[in-house]
Amino acid sequence: MPHSTIDVFAPAHVLLKALQEGSISASALLELYLERIARYNPQLKAIVVLNEERARQQAWDADRARTRGTLSACSLHGLPITVKDCLEVAGLPSTMGLPERANSLSMQNGPVVQSLLSAGGVLLGKTNVSPYAGDWHAHNKLFGRTDNPWDAKRTPGGSTGGGAAALAAGLTPLEYGGDIGGSIRIPASFCGIYGHRPSETLVPRYGYVPGPSLPNPAIVMGVQGPLARSAADLKLGLKVIAGPSVGEDVAWQLQLPPPRHQRLSEFRVAVLPPVDWLPVDHEITEALENLVIELRKRGVIVAQVQPESFDLREHEEVYTSLMQAITYADLDEQARALQVEWVRHRGGPFSDAELLGLTATASQLFALLSKREQYRAIYRDFFKQWDVLLTPVTITYAFEHINPHIPFASRKLSINGEVVPYAFMKVYPGLATLSGQPATAFPWGRSKTGLPLGLQVIGPYLEDYTPITFAELLEREFGGFVAPQSYLR
Repeated sequence: MPHSTIDVFAPAHVLLKALQEGSISASALLELYLERIARYNPQLKAIVVLNEERARQQAWDADRARTRGTLSACSLHGLPITVKDCLEVAGLPSTMGLPERANSLSMQNGPVVQSLLSAGGVLLGKTNVSPYAGDWHAHNKLFGRTDNPWDAKRTPGGSTGGGAAALAAGLTPLEYGGDIGGSIRIPASFCGIYGHRPSETLVPRYGYVPGPSLPNPAIVMGVQGPLARSAADLKLGLKVIAGPSVGEDVAWQLQLPPPRHQRLSEFRVAVLPPVDWLPVDHEITEALENLVIELRKRGVIVAQVQPESFDLREHEEVYTSLMQAITYADLDEQARALQVEWVRHRGGPFSDAELLGLTATASQLFALLSKREQYRAIYRDFFKQWDVLLTPVTITYAFEHINPHIPFASRKLSINGEVVPYAFMKVYPGLATLSGQPATAFPWGRSKTGLPLGLQVIGPYLEDYTPITFAELLEREFGGFVAPQSYLR
């Protein structure tokens, strides 16, 4: 395949096939993406740490192994990839977007990165995030602002915003990020691509900054996972990184069950009912309604139903409390007291839950974890009757850039003419996060102004191939990723 016929927007599995067939070399494919990065990235600011020299060596090694016929069973052999700034790569900085961490070089690869390199991936570089990877944009003092490839005035989402923008703009075939507050799924939906939040224990959770550096961290909810331009690529990307953590690998092996169904018509699809206190942009709800209509036309069993005894407000309270406990775990006594006083002064719809997370005693923290287990049990029962749960990814599509000097808790969004707290962005992502469920974000239509709309499909715990396959079948039936026109040149 001549280089001129290679589509840089092609799914990763298509590019891998070209590499395997010898239609293009790993070195030539790398140069195509490096050329696009040089052309588009200075303005887009999606890739913030370029690994050019080492990537060329990795690509050369891949080509040499192929020529010699000494390839191992490397599923990513010669494929360019990018990772979120937070994933630890030996010799590269993990900055969290903080100027004071500009030279904080990682001493070793995190387990996800090591798996990618061992699988033959060619690491292009690292992508932009919000400060501390704690917001739904990718704008920081160290690297500046990443724009949405569909509209430079809008955010690509976050915190894996740089990675989602790079994929949508054709600067990388495969990206890996992290998700605790929707940080994979929201950028995927804002940029019109696919993103998968794995089941909580499916992928090692360390080797990610901020976070513990040792295996089996005593924290919950945070995961690392793939973003791609195709649902099939999510399977490819997940397979490479899934497995037990160090210490458990002496005995444990991973064998994910196959998807529950291989045909769309066989799925039993639940749709979460809306709630009156949480407005969702009407174009997203219309997209969800449109999907339901299309599914029913094809014989799919679809019903608006939620897990038994499930209350979304109570669920959000538990999720908020645990998020606060994790986020501010390292605060010293004085800083914690100031944060508590500020939350009390500010108030807000879930301020009591925030305060509980900030001030929780050991017994209160265990009570929150126990409540989390109750939700896990509720989901286990629910997924005996249903295969997947459809919901919005979040309450809006890509919004215009927000002034980073406005405090997070003071920000507002206008949804259908109603002003709501910015923090409501995490309610729908939390449906999977709190109890560790797998969830796949997928593109579904465009807004009236041409911006991507996204939905998410939540699946049964450790049955990650079920929601991914559902998204893949939708992609086959209706189409999926579409490249932004301004990046087709």
